[in-house]
Amino acid sequence: MAILTRDEILQADDIKKELVLIPEWGKDASVYVKGMTGAERDKFESSMIKMRGKEQEVNMANIRAKLASLTVCNEKGKRLFNENDVQALSTKSASALQRVFEVAQRLSGITDADVEELAGDLKDDPFDGSPSD
Repeated sequence: MAILTRDEILQADDIKKELVLIPEWGKDASVYVKGMTGAERDKFESSMIKMRGKEQEVNMANIRAKLASLTVCNEKGKRLFNENDVQALSTKSASALQRVFEVAQRLSGITDADVEELAGDLKDDPFDGSPSD
């Protein structure tokens, strides 16, 4: 078993990326999706929590677009989007964003249990009791 040094850890190329086919965005259209850094994951998770006084509220709005903005990248791993692009990305196909979300989630070590833990017990379901169209 190799015991790594500080320098070996800091120099390790540990952010993986994967080419993902997104047919909704064009015939044979693909994008690279990368895993998040620790700082990016913290930013993503904290973007889902709103404080109202002393109360925490979960904000799942645009979760797929937020994750896509942090993880869609070029072949060298440089992000294509930033926080200002989240709203525009949220207007794209839900199935396309879901493809990106699932790969980014896996590459970043985010489990379904992690997402559920962040969501907690949502007290108010905005669709509960709403009439359907």
